[in-house]
Amino acid sequence: MEFAMTATPATETPGTTAEKTDRTGSTGSYEPTDLTVPSRSRHRARYDRETVHSILDAAYICHLGFVRDGAPVVLPTLFARVGESLYMHGSTGSRPLLAAGSTDPGLPVCVTVTHVDALVLARSAFHHSLNYRSVVVHGTAHQVTDEAECRIALDAMVDAVVPGRSADVRPANARELAATAVIRVDLAEVSAKIRSGPVNDDAEDLDLPHWAGVVPVAPAYGTPVPDAALAPGTAVPDYLSAL
Repeated sequence: MEFAMTATPATETPGTTAEKTDRTGSTGSYEPTDLTVPSRSRHRARYDRETVHSILDAAYICHLGFVRDGAPVVLPTLFARVGESLYMHGSTGSRPLLAAGSTDPGLPVCVTVTHVDALVLARSAFHHSLNYRSVVVHGTAHQVTDEAECRIALDAMVDAVVPGRSADVRPANARELAATAVIRVDLAEVSAKIRSGPVNDDAEDLDLPHWAGVVPVAPAYGTPVPDAALAPGTAVPDYLSAL
C-alpha cells in the first residue's frame, strides 16, 4: 500500500526568539540528516525552505510527539511558525509544557503536519494512495519565558487559524498569560514529503473494469454563526468573510 505519509526533517542553524525571522527569507534548504532521509519514496522528500514553510503556514493543527515515562505520547495541538521556529501553547500544568520547562536542555520532540489533497483510487487495492503534503520536525522544545515573545507567539497562533484575528480581539491579560505556557521548537532537522499526480496502476491492470482516478479533497468553511450575546448590527469581519 502507498498510504505511508511520513515526512522527513533536515538541518539549519535554528532561530532563538519569535522576533527573529527567516534569515534567508524563503530561500535555501535544510540539510538532510540521518533522521530526515526517508527509508522509502525518497524522491518525494523536499528540503527547501519555501516548500517546508508553505506546508507549515497552510496549517494550524500539528501532532506533537514525545516520550513520557518511557512510553511514546502524541498530542494534537495548535501551532504557528514565526521565522525559523514553531510555537505551541497549552495550560501551564500540561505534561509536555512542564517537561519542556524542567528538562535540561529541553524536551526532545517530533512535530508533524499533514495536508490531504486528494484520494487516489486505483484499479488495485495495493495502489490506492493519497496525494498529500507533510512536514516532520525533529528538535528540542523549550519553554518560552519572555513575555514579549509569548505575546508574539500567541498572536501568531490566533492568526494561523484566522488571519487578521489577533488585531480584532482583546489581548491576553496578566492573569491569562500566567495560566498559559508556550513552547518553541526551532526548525533545525526538518523536511517535507509530497505525493501528487495520478493513479499508479500496474500495466496489466489498466484494462480492469474498475473506476480509477483522483478525488480532490479541500477544507471548507460554513456560514459564520453569530454568538447569541453579540451586539445587534455587528458585522462579520472582512477577514472572516474572506475564508
